[in-house]
Amino acid sequence: MNWLLVIAGATVGAPLRYLTDRTVQSRHDSVLPWGTFAVNVTGCLILGLLTGAALSPHLQLLLGTGLCGALTTYSTFSYETLRLAEQGARLYSLLNVVASLVAGLGAAFAGVAIAHAL
Repeated sequence: MNWLLVIAGATVGAPLRYLTDRTVQSRHDSVLPWGTFAVNVTGCLILGLLTGAALSPHLQLLLGTGLCGALTTYSTFSYETLRLAEQGARLYSLLNVVASLVAGLGAAFAGVAIAHAL
């Protein structure tokens, strides 16, 4: 039963990641991977909200593991960061790492705080 919840969440999260990434990236003429940044920070916020709300284990599997697991992407973040460095955009590569970590952690903490405030 648990694996069905993860699959159901991922069924929504994966296409949402792809569509969001493409939509955001198409609106920016920049070497920075804004689409990946957007889905990762959004996923951190959602996971923070879920964690702070202390939902049932089933909802955690559906939304946390399934949806957020498929929505966010560490592998694409790593690949795009490496690609920036290889193309000589080392400052952008470093900026991508720092901004992603700071914004992602900030979003997760903000999500927990918002959930506790509600």
